[in-house]
Amino acid sequence: SFVWLPSSGEEESSGERGVLHTWRGYSCSVTPDKVLLSRPVLQAALGAKHGVLLVEGGQVYSFGELPWKQNQALSGTTEPILEAGLSEQHVVSVAAGACHSGAVTEDGAVHMWGDNTYGQCGLSGLSVVPNPTPVGVVDCEATPPQPVRILEVACGEQHTLALSTRHEVWSWGSGCQLGLLTTTFPVWKPQKVEHLAGRHVLQVVCGSSHSLALVRCLPPPHEARRPPLDKCGQCNQSLYTMTDKEDHVIISDSHYCPLGVELEEGDSKSGSEGSLCHGKVPEVAAESHGDETDGTKASGGLMATGVKSSPYPDEQALKDYLKRLSDQSLAEHASKNPTTPLTEPADVFISDPATPVAQSVTPMGSALNHLVISCASAVGERVASTYEALSLRKCFTLSCPSETSVWNSSCESMKRPEERVRQEEHRQGKKSSSLGDIREEEAEGLNRRLSLPGLLSQVSPRLLRRVSRPPVRAVALTPVGVAESDAHLPSLQTEVWSWGRGQEGQLGHGDLLPRLQPLCIKGLSGKEVIRLAAGALHSLVLTAQSQVYSWGSNSFGQLGHMESPSTIPRLAKLSEGIRVWDVGAGQNHTVLLADGDCFQPILYYSGQQVKEGSLETSQEQTGGCTQQPVLLPFCMNLGYVSSVCAGGQSCAALADRNVMGFIASLHELAAAERKYYCKLTSIKSILLSNLGPACTGLLQNLVGRFGRLSQLTGQNSASLTSFLRRSRDVRGLVVLDNAHLFLDTYSEYCTAIGNLLVMGGFQALVKPCQDVFGKGAEAVQKLSECCEDGATLADVLINLFYLPVRHLHEYGRLLLKLATCYEVNSMDYQKLQDVCSKYESLALHLKRKRKEAEYTLHFWKSFPGKMTDSLRKPSRRLVCESSNKALTLQNAGRFSVNWFILFNDALVHAQFSTHHVFPLATLWVEPISEENAGLYGLKVTSPEESFMLLASSPSEKAKWLRAINQTVEQALSGAGLDTSGAVMRADPPISRTASYTFYKDSRLKGATYEGRWVVGKPHGRGVLKWPDGRMYTGTFKNGLEDGYGDYIVPNKTLNKNDYYQGHWKDGKMHGFGTFRYATGEVYEGSFQDNMRHGHGMLRSGKLNSTSPSVFIGQWLHDKKTGYGVFDDITRGEKYMGLWQDDQRQGNGVIVTQFGLYYEGAFSNNKMMGTGVLLSEDDTTFEGDFSDDWTLSGKGTLTMPNGDYIEGSFSGVWGTGLKISGSYYKPNIYDSDKEKSCTLKLGRLAVPSEEKWKAVFEECWSRLGCDSPGQGETSTAWDNIAIALTINRRQHRDSPELLSRSHNKTLESLEFIPQHVGPVTLEKYHIIRRYLIKACDTPLHPLGRLVETLVAVYRMTYVGVGANRRLLQQAVNEIKSYLSRIFQIVRFLFPDLPEEGGLLAEAPNEKKDSDSNGTKIESPKPGRVVSSSALLLPVLLPRLFPSLFTLYALEKEKEDDVYWECVLRLNKQPDLALLAFLGVQQKFWPATMTVHGEKQQILSSTKDACFASAVETLQQISTTFTPSDKLQVIQLTFEEITQEVLSLLKQDFLWSMDDLFPVFLYVVLRARIRNLGSEVSLIEDFMDPCVQHGEHGIMFTTLKVLLLDPTVYTHIPVKLNNT
Repeated sequence: SFVWLPSSGEEESSGERGVLHTWRGYSCSVTPDKVLLSRPVLQAALGAKHGVLLVEGGQVYSFGELPWKQNQALSGTTEPILEAGLSEQHVVSVAAGACHSGAVTEDGAVHMWGDNTYGQCGLSGLSVVPNPTPVGVVDCEATPPQPVRILEVACGEQHTLALSTRHEVWSWGSGCQLGLLTTTFPVWKPQKVEHLAGRHVLQVVCGSSHSLALVRCLPPPHEARRPPLDKCGQCNQSLYTMTDKEDHVIISDSHYCPLGVELEEGDSKSGSEGSLCHGKVPEVAAESHGDETDGTKASGGLMATGVKSSPYPDEQALKDYLKRLSDQSLAEHASKNPTTPLTEPADVFISDPATPVAQSVTPMGSALNHLVISCASAVGERVASTYEALSLRKCFTLSCPSETSVWNSSCESMKRPEERVRQEEHRQGKKSSSLGDIREEEAEGLNRRLSLPGLLSQVSPRLLRRVSRPPVRAVALTPVGVAESDAHLPSLQTEVWSWGRGQEGQLGHGDLLPRLQPLCIKGLSGKEVIRLAAGALHSLVLTAQSQVYSWGSNSFGQLGHMESPSTIPRLAKLSEGIRVWDVGAGQNHTVLLADGDCFQPILYYSGQQVKEGSLETSQEQTGGCTQQPVLLPFCMNLGYVSSVCAGGQSCAALADRNVMGFIASLHELAAAERKYYCKLTSIKSILLSNLGPACTGLLQNLVGRFGRLSQLTGQNSASLTSFLRRSRDVRGLVVLDNAHLFLDTYSEYCTAIGNLLVMGGFQALVKPCQDVFGKGAEAVQKLSECCEDGATLADVLINLFYLPVRHLHEYGRLLLKLATCYEVNSMDYQKLQDVCSKYESLALHLKRKRKEAEYTLHFWKSFPGKMTDSLRKPSRRLVCESSNKALTLQNAGRFSVNWFILFNDALVHAQFSTHHVFPLATLWVEPISEENAGLYGLKVTSPEESFMLLASSPSEKAKWLRAINQTVEQALSGAGLDTSGAVMRADPPISRTASYTFYKDSRLKGATYEGRWVVGKPHGRGVLKWPDGRMYTGTFKNGLEDGYGDYIVPNKTLNKNDYYQGHWKDGKMHGFGTFRYATGEVYEGSFQDNMRHGHGMLRSGKLNSTSPSVFIGQWLHDKKTGYGVFDDITRGEKYMGLWQDDQRQGNGVIVTQFGLYYEGAFSNNKMMGTGVLLSEDDTTFEGDFSDDWTLSGKGTLTMPNGDYIEGSFSGVWGTGLKISGSYYKPNIYDSDKEKSCTLKLGRLAVPSEEKWKAVFEECWSRLGCDSPGQGETSTAWDNIAIALTINRRQHRDSPELLSRSHNKTLESLEFIPQHVGPVTLEKYHIIRRYLIKACDTPLHPLGRLVETLVAVYRMTYVGVGANRRLLQQAVNEIKSYLSRIFQIVRFLFPDLPEEGGLLAEAPNEKKDSDSNGTKIESPKPGRVVSSSALLLPVLLPRLFPSLFTLYALEKEKEDDVYWECVLRLNKQPDLALLAFLGVQQKFWPATMTVHGEKQQILSSTKDACFASAVETLQQISTTFTPSDKLQVIQLTFEEITQEVLSLLKQDFLWSMDDLFPVFLYVVLRARIRNLGSEVSLIEDFMDPCVQHGEHGIMFTTLKVLLLDPTVYTHIPVKLNNT
C-alpha cells in the first residue's frame, strides 16, 4: 500500500489529504518524494536514519533503517512497514529519536521500541526492543501508586521525555539531559522531573543530548509587593554584582547557581572570561577621585534590610555623581577613541523591517558606555514610595587583549516579563572559533531585565541633548483583562527551560556548561514562545510573532543567522514579510514553514547541503551550507502544507488537498491573523512604547485596550496555527466559539479611541511623535498604511489606531468564505453565517461610532472655549445642536442667547456665559398640541425645572423630538451600546430608573436620588442620600417618601446613627415603624407627622446599662399620653395606668418585685391623692398619699389578722410611720371588714374598657373607620384585601420571612367569606374558621390586633407584673378584649347576632337534630352566639402562660392543701381506696388489660382501675379554653360510664350518690397539681349558655369535690384510724 513517487505538480497532490513528502538538502535539483498511502498521514517523526508515521485510524508505520527488527529483510528497507504491535491500539501521537521510537495511545499509555542500550526505551534487561512495548509510567508518590496518563513523548539520542496530562515531565534513559537528581545511569524506570513540578508544561522536545520544555509562566503573586530577593535561594551568593570603576560602572545580574551545574575538567576559563562563564563579574576595587569616594561597590545584601544603607548617602548626591560620571566618561572616551562618532549608525538601532524594534533605543555614544535611562522595578518599599523609580541601565565593559568591545542594550520598561514590550536588535557579532566567547554572551545578555538594588539614577538632560536623541519613557503595554486561563485560548506568557549537555551552547544560557536540572532561559522571557524544536546540537523556538530564535551549534548555518555559533537565543534572518509558523530541526539542518506573499505556505531550509547520489556528507567551500535560510523552490507544488519535521539528514512535510476551497480558506484565515498580529506588535513596539511623555489617563486606557486586543489576537493566531496542524473541524475555531470575547474587546477598544479622539488626544500626540520620529514621522506614516495625500500627522495617527477595526471586515469576509464550503442547510454553515453577520454588523456599528466621535471633535473646535472645558467629556458625543436658531426658549427676552445642545448623555442649555446640564436619564419631553396659535412647542421636564421649547417649523420640532427621545432611550438602555440592529421604540418609558443630584430644592439640596422616576418625580423604589450623611431607602410617591422605607440620620455627638424602619406618608414618618436611636433607645409603634403617635413601645437602655426600662402604651405628639404600662427594671417596679405629657397622671396601679401593691391616683408623676397599698403579708393601707410610697393624711391601716387603725398617717412606707388615730380589734366572728377590703381592689385602677384604646382605634382605622363602628363594611373588606396584598408583595422580596404554611394561610385569606344575609350554623363555622386564620397572621388587621394585644398583655402581667392581686384585673382585661374584638367581628359580619343571640336555622334543618345530643332543655350551645366561644380559642392559648401563673399564685394555699391529700391517698392500692371512698362493690373492676391480656386485679394492684378515665382527665392540663377543659371532663364521665357498663353488662343510669365516689377516685388518681387554678379559670371564662347544661352539671360536680373541705380534709384521719 506504499508507493514512493517524486512530487510533480499540484494536480497529483490535490486529490488527497495528509500527503507526506520527504527530501534532503536544499539545492535546486532536489525533488521531494511523495508517499502514496492508503490512509492520510496525521503526523510524521524523523530519527537519525528512520521515520515513524501515524495515519488516520491510529495505525503506525516505520520506514528507513530499522536495525532493531529481527527480520533482516525488514531492518534495512526503505519500504514503510506496519507496526503490528500497535494494531490493537489507537495511537494519537508518535516520536522518533536517533535510534528509537515512541507512541502514545488514546488512553495515555506509552509504547517504545528500537535501541535500548542506554535505557531510552524504559525497559530493563534489553539492549534492543524490536517491537512496540508498553512502558509503565507510575506515580509512586501517590498512595496507592497511580498510573500516569501521557499526552506526548519526545525522543533524543540516549533519553526519552514524556509530558503527562497533568502537564508534568517524566524522563528515562541516560545522561544529565534527564533532569533527574541522580548520577546512576541508565534510568530504566520513568521518573518525574521534580524541578518542574508545580509548573504547567506545554511541550517537551529532545536534542541528541539536551532537553527543552515550554512552560506557562506562573501568575504574578497577589501578596503585597516585597523587595526582590538579592541572594540566591540555593547557594546564597549575590544575584547582582556592581563594580564602580574610574570611568564606568559594571553591573551584572547573570548569576548562575552552581547547584545543578556539572563542572568538568577544562571547562573553567581563566581571567575575566572564565569567571563570567560561571556567572560572576570580578569586583574591582574603586579608584574614585576626591569627592567621588562614595561610589564604592554596592553589596547585593543591602537591599533586603530596608535600612538606608545605600553607598550613596542621599539621592541628590547620587544624581550629581552620575552626571559627573557620564560627562567625564564621555569626554575621556572621545579623547581615547577619536574615530568613534558620537551618534551610532542607525542600523544598530533599527533592525530588519521584518522585526520591528520595540522602542527607540537611546544611544548616547559609545563613550558613555550606554548609560540608558530605563524604568526599572523600584527596589525598596521606602525608596519606591518616595521617588520615581529610575534605574541605571546595565552596562558591561569587558577587557580583552585585542580590543574593547562595548555593547549597547535595548531599553526595557518597568513591568513583569510578560508585560514587556517585545524588543529585538540585530548585531553582527564578530566571528569567533571559540564557542565560549564571552562577548557574544554579553551582547545578547544585555537584553535581560535589570533591577539595581537600592540604586536610583538619572542621567543629566544636558547629556541627553548632546547625543541628539530625546529621553524615552516606556509605557506599560499591559494586556489587561483577557483571561489567560481560558481553556480555549493558548497561553502566550511562556518560558523556555533547558537542561542537559551544553558543549555547543545548545542550552541557551550564555555558556557551555551542562545543567543537571531544568533552568529558565532568560533571553526568551516575554518573547511569547509557542513552539519548540531541537536538532542534534542546536535549538529553535517559534514565537507568536512568527519569528524564530535559534542557538547552539551553527557549523552548517543551521541557526539561520550567521556562521558563528551562539550560546544565547538569536533571531533567525528571514526576508521582510516572511512569517514562520512551524519549525523542524534535524542533525545539522533546520526547515521552516512560513507565510509568503500569498496564503499558500512556503518552505525555507537552513543548514547542511546533502550531496546527491551519496548519503555521505561533506562541507564544500561554496554551497556546502547556508548563510541564511533559503526558499525551497518546489514548495509551491506541494499544495497546502500543514506541518514540517526534520531528523537525521531528512526533512518531511505534510500537505492537504484543497477540498472545495476549505483548506485554502482555513490557511487564508490563519495567515491573515498572523500578519495582523505582527502588525499590531509593530504598532505596539514602534509607536506605543515611545509615547511615554504623552501618556495621559485616556491614552493609557487606549494603550491598555490595545494591549488587550493585541494579546487576544496573538492567542487567536497561535490557536489557528495549531488548529491547522491538528484539527479540521471548524467548530473548534476560537473566533467562532468565543465570538463574544472578540466583539466585546473590539467594542471597548473602539470606545477608548473615540474617547481620546473627542478630547483632542491625537492632536496632542503630534508633538511627542515628531520629537521621537522626526518632523515627518515617516515610521508612523509607514505603519499606518495611510494613502491619503496631505493627511496631517493627527489624521495618520487616527487612521493607525482605527486599523484594528478594519480587521473586523476581514473576519467577516473569511468566515463567509469558509461558510461557502458547507451545505447551505448544515449547522456549520448556519453558525459561520451567524457569527460572520455579528462581525460585519459590529464593524458597521464601530464605523458609525467613529463618525460620531469625529463630528463631536469638529463641534468642540467651534464651541466657545471656556464652556468647552467643563462640558467636554471623553464619553460625550454630540447628537444635534441649535446654533441655527431652530430651537428657542418660550418667553425668552429679545436679546437673550439660548443655545440647546443635545449630547448622548445630556441636554445642555447654554446662554451668554452660563450653561445648565440636564442629564438625559431624568429628562421627559412631550409635544404640545399645535392648535394654539401655530406654535411648534416641546415641553421639557426635569426633576427641578420644566420649560417650553419652540421650534421654527414642524419638521424641526419632529427632528428634535425624535432626537431627544432616541438619545434618552439609548441613555436608559446603557448608552446605546449596540443599537446597530435594534429597532428603537418611538418614546422612552415615562417610568424609569435613574440617578440624579438635586441642586435647587431646599429640602433635597445636594442630595442624590437613585431609583424609579415618573415624569420628573421620584416614584417607586429608590435611595436618597444627603451630603450630611442622611439616607432614605424605600418607596416614593410624587417626589416624596411614601410607603415603606429605611431612614438613617447620623448623630454627630455620639458618632452613631439614628435608624428608622417603617412606613411613610407625604415625606414624613407615618404609620407603623421602628426607630433605633443613637442613644440605644428603641421605639416600635405608630408614627404620625414624624412623631410618635398612637400605640407604641419604647425600650430604654439594655439590661446591664444604667437605667433600663420599657414603656408600652399610647403616645400623643411624641409624648406618653393615655393608658400605658411602664416597667422600671432598675427599681423593680411596674406602673399600669394613665399618662399625660410623659408623666403619670390619673388612676394607676404599681406593683414591685417585693410584693407591694398600690392602686390609686397619680399626679405630676407621683402617688398623690387617694390610694390603696397592700404588702406581701396582706397588711393594707387605704387613704391619702402625697408622694411615692409616702402616706400623708387620713386613712385606715389593716393588719393581716384583721386589726386596723383609723386616723392620720405620715411617713414613707417601710421606714416607720407617724400615726395619730384609733386602734380596733374586730370581733372574731365579724369577717365583713376583710371581705369589704378584698372587694375594693381594682376600684381605683383603670377600668378594663379604658385600657389599650389606641390599639383598637388603630385596628378600626386600618379597616377604614374614623371611630369604632363608624364606617362601611364593604370599605373595611376592601382595606383588608389591600393590606394583605401589600404585605404579601413586601414579603415576596424576602421569602425567608414567611414559612410555607404562612403562605398558604395568606392564600386562603384572599377568599372573603360571605358576610351578607342571615348567619346559619354552617356560615357561623365558616366565620369561625376565617377568624382563626385571620388571627394567625400579623399581615391581617385582626391578626395584627391580636398580636399587639398579646404583646401588651404579656408586658403587663409577666415579671414584676406576676402579682396575685392583679388576677381579677387580668381576667377582666381578657373579657374586655373579647367584647371589643367581637364588636369588630360584628362590624365585618353585620348579620351575626349579638352576644347570647340565636343563630338562624337552615331551611332544610330538622327540628330534632342536635349537634351535642344533650337532652337538657336549654338554648342549644351550638346555636347561641357568644364572643367567648368564637374568640377564646384564638386568644386564650396565647395569653395562657401569663394568666395561669396569676391563678397559680392566687390559689397557692388551697392547691397545697389539696396536693398534700392527693399524695397521701395515692399511696393506697386501688381496691383499698375504692372501699375507703365508699364506691359500691359492683362498680369495682375485676380485671385489667395489660399488653392485650386480661389479668386479675389483686388487693395490691395500683393505678389499674378506671385507668382510661384517669388518663383522660389528666389531659385537662394540656388544654387552654374552658370549653376544651369541659370537654375533657365530659369525656372522663363517659369513660367511667363505659367501664361500669362493661362490668354490669346491662343498661345503667347513674345516680349522683353512686357517681360521686367513683369520680372522686378518678380525680385523686389523676394527680393534677393545680386543679384549683384550672377550676377557677373554667369558672371565670365559662360560656354563660352552658352553665345549666350537661357540662355545667359535670363541672359543678368537680367544683364541689374540690372546694368542699369535708370531702378530703377528713380522709387522712379516717385512713390513719383504719
